[in-house]
Amino acid sequence: MIDRVEISVFGGRGGSGAMSFLREKYVPYGGPDGGDGGGGGDVILVADNSITTLSDLRKQRNYRAGKGDNGKGKRRHGKKGNSVEIKVPEGTIVREIMANEEIVLGDLVKSGQTLVVAKGGKGGLGNEHFATSARQAPRFSQDGEPGEKRELVLDLKLLADVGLLGRPNVGKSTLINNVSAAKSKVDSYPFTTLEPKLGVVEMGYESFVIADIPGLIEGAHAGHGLGHNFLRHIERTRVLIHIIDGTTQNPLADFEEINRELFLFNSLLKEKPQIVAVNKIDISSVRESVRELETNLAGIGVPVYFISAATGEGVPDLMNKTLEILSKVNPPPMEEKKEFRVFRPKPIN
Repeated sequence: MIDRVEISVFGGRGGSGAMSFLREKYVPYGGPDGGDGGGGGDVILVADNSITTLSDLRKQRNYRAGKGDNGKGKRRHGKKGNSVEIKVPEGTIVREIMANEEIVLGDLVKSGQTLVVAKGGKGGLGNEHFATSARQAPRFSQDGEPGEKRELVLDLKLLADVGLLGRPNVGKSTLINNVSAAKSKVDSYPFTTLEPKLGVVEMGYESFVIADIPGLIEGAHAGHGLGHNFLRHIERTRVLIHIIDGTTQNPLADFEEINRELFLFNSLLKEKPQIVAVNKIDISSVRESVRELETNLAGIGVPVYFISAATGEGVPDLMNKTLEILSKVNPPPMEEKKEFRVFRPKPIN
């Protein structure tokens, strides 16, 4: 699965404080001078717009930051351990698995945004900190603390303004290739699009991001076909273009089936504006049945356009309508970080 992975992250252990005493030729009674240990390194997630999937993280599931250096004599503190940066795509939601529950830690939506997911442990104190008037020569120091350990789920939801949806082979990849510089694979067999593809549609001084979502089939909400692994990408889009193959025997049934899968996956998707694009009017049988198709789709309650993704006929009008609707729709809310539950023991009466 390229858009949902589980990883383990380990903050570096802090270095130990030093147990040392000043030894110099003309200072016969030098006191303790053990330096502090360095803090452990952190594990940090960084959003990077040059990355589009989480596939690289499948190759490595464990990430450990470096240990802090131990302190030394003459009050020399140890160096902080090396931190580990993990690059993830924009739109990555980070959750921690705790007691069979996933708690949101953050939502990385902008390139360069960072999130510390495992802090390094504190360095131990050197023996100079433990000197008192009654204990002028402490012969002990403090060990460094262990770093944080977390089991994480990284869940990618693409940040696209418009999502193309429909059954396999209805022409989604052809359309995104037509209206943007994206190069989605096009072929005659099902599921040629195995992962979402993004493209930018430029219209004069305005533009929007469009996503080619892999084809959906009946039962997609339950994981059939490519399943809900890709349905989640639709949640962040603002407008849906629902493409219907004009050669299908029952276009209304196809429209209702795909919407049923959407709403079973997430009922809030009913609120997203849709535009229906009946594709393949470059085929004579489809062009001849346009009036019949208009009649069949008249009652669905959304705008209907007839296009040819292959030749571009009708596509400019479809894109203009999409831009018009986008101008009236606010972006979807981002995932909010949830506070951790803190369990405190109650005093015994």
